[in-house]
Amino acid sequence: MPMTRPYFSRLLTLVVLLSLLCSETALTQYQNVRVSAVGSNTPEEVSIAINPTNPSNLAAGANIDYYYYSTNGGLNWTQGRLTSSLYGVYGDPCLVYDALGNLFFGHLSNPPSPGYWIDRIVVQKSTNGGINWTVGASIGFSPPRKNQDKEWLVADMTNSSYRNNLYVAWTEFDYYGSAASTDSSRILSSRSTDAGTTWSTPVRVSERAGDCIDEDNTVEGAVPAVGPNGEVYTSWSGPLGILFDKSTDGGVTWGRDVFVSDQPGGWDFMIPGIYRCNGMPITVCDVSNSPYRGTIYINWSDQRNGTSNTDVFLSKSTDGGTTWSPAQMVNNDLTAAQQFFSWMALDQVTGYVYVVFYDRRGTQSNATDVYLARSTDGGATFSNFKVSQSSFTPSSTVFFGDYTGIAAYHRKICPIWMRLDGSALSVWTAIVNDSTAVSVPEGVGYASSFALQQSYPNPFNPSTMIRFDVASREHVTLKVFDALGREITTLVDRIVEPGEHTVVFSAWDYQLSSGTYFYRMTAGHFVQTRKFVLLE
Repeated sequence: MPMTRPYFSRLLTLVVLLSLLCSETALTQYQNVRVSAVGSNTPEEVSIAINPTNPSNLAAGANIDYYYYSTNGGLNWTQGRLTSSLYGVYGDPCLVYDALGNLFFGHLSNPPSPGYWIDRIVVQKSTNGGINWTVGASIGFSPPRKNQDKEWLVADMTNSSYRNNLYVAWTEFDYYGSAASTDSSRILSSRSTDAGTTWSTPVRVSERAGDCIDEDNTVEGAVPAVGPNGEVYTSWSGPLGILFDKSTDGGVTWGRDVFVSDQPGGWDFMIPGIYRCNGMPITVCDVSNSPYRGTIYINWSDQRNGTSNTDVFLSKSTDGGTTWSPAQMVNNDLTAAQQFFSWMALDQVTGYVYVVFYDRRGTQSNATDVYLARSTDGGATFSNFKVSQSSFTPSSTVFFGDYTGIAAYHRKICPIWMRLDGSALSVWTAIVNDSTAVSVPEGVGYASSFALQQSYPNPFNPSTMIRFDVASREHVTLKVFDALGREITTLVDRIVEPGEHTVVFSAWDYQLSSGTYFYRMTAGHFVQTRKFVLLE
């Protein structure tokens, strides 16, 4: 029987696909490294920082008084317990490096005597990567009954006149937990111009106050960020949703509150298996030389899609915080699954945005994975990939903390999170080197040749990102095929400008089963095919 044209065409396509794959290798899973020592007493609420003067030096912290440091890029960690003879240590750890390599640890107070619980913010300093610490500086002490909570730090690494200034923002309570209408909460800020030795008298940031109950109507979650000209930005959650404010004089004065987004379900919500969950915002600003320099990003989570479908969102401003884009989902799954406890970082070398969060898209019941989202186009699109090597199932009887963490610098991405196995909490990170995130001078994309890169991650479930390089303006097609050579979809079919480009392929969109698939790029006379593997 003669071979029909459609059958011959499919067979030829399959032969060509297979012949081009002899050199393909699978991408290995991200290495997970335990940060906390075995037997640690329930560490949670984590923070991590990368030393810009030596990116092999990492530092991290966890509730209530743990500090960790690594001198080999996160492969091994040393654990210690932070102390302050003057002010005590009582959680909410935040670690940041400045441009000189000084390390700062912000936290709440628990003074031995006199004083009372969380009566001020404390910042301690290390000049040797976390081995030794100063006794610290006190911020915001306002007796007899005001409480200070949820502080966060940022260092100005720009070339503005405020370079190396430190800023801290936090929530002040008239009396923590009070339901009295006469008690309220507000966002405050302070700055240091002498590397953390002294701090300015706190100034009020938020115009609208919240209550003191530490729930949806309390103003909380102020994470400061620095703009390209030394501006200071922050956002927070409260009774009006997510609000934003800025200072243009180095944190001395602040402007008017700007509405960013509503937050359906509030910032304090329930997730099965979690003692307490929040979706308070994280603010970052691009001060790199990328095309998105000056863009401000705010990341949070809420339950606008239902209490069983918590999602992670992002809004951005390209005009200094005057106007904000509509809320955009960061998690790209099409499932009614829970994504929660997100944190965001921006690589100030590449301008790429990264968000880490817990994810249940591929698990049953309360089993939980850790995912990383990555945007190379100024937050317009995000690819998602799993970074945890195994799931864990938390229990709501154990306090899990209020946040995860992530740091990024020069293609080194350091997510940090808590696992809860039974009743045992532990702190983990993943070794993620973003090999596709190249440093480009003056924000201009560059490609010396046409190339189709291996998808990332591979194997994948349910989505993966495909990067291709274009050396000159050309019509590009990028198609996906199954193992029999049948076309599944066309991802790209247009004129493409020179540079590096990334697209996301999601198996959910096509109801694909597990197996081997192929993707092929054509640009003029250039043709290249690679394979990727979908795992269910």
